[in-house]
Amino acid sequence: MSRKIEKTNAARLLDRAKIAYELIPYEVDENDLAATHVAAQLGEDIACVFKTLVLKGDRSGYFVCVVPGDHEVDLKAAAKVSGNKKCDLIPMKELLGVTGYIRGGCSPIGMKKQFPTYVHVSATEHQYIYISAGVRGLQIRIAPSDLLSFVGAQTADISRPM
Repeated sequence: MSRKIEKTNAARLLDRAKIAYELIPYEVDENDLAATHVAAQLGEDIACVFKTLVLKGDRSGYFVCVVPGDHEVDLKAAAKVSGNKKCDLIPMKELLGVTGYIRGGCSPIGMKKQFPTYVHVSATEHQYIYISAGVRGLQIRIAPSDLLSFVGAQTADISRPM
């Protein structure tokens, strides 16, 4: 039995821009929101399942880093590429207010405001990557070049393996 997948705001924005993507549902484990769990549920290599992290720089304010699921943001590299002296992940309690998304469902597409976005350089090595569709339990499968152009992102070496 297939359940109807509700289109998210991120999906509607891609539709409007006529960008090809696929919505892929997965089983959510509230105790394990890690990208590694998502990749296992999708049966995909963790290298092509990306997570969206929101940071705040001392000069630029908020910005977004999209990194492979088994990586963590390199704060020095992220600060440098975003024109900051230093930066940090925003506190979890600020995420919904700043982006409109919750932890485990944060998409680089369709945030309340369009923030500067940096995607790890490895994204371009894949035919497609997975990013959150904006809710837990749903991923967007998209060509990296389409994501980069749609959100106006730059690629950069902004993370390291965990």
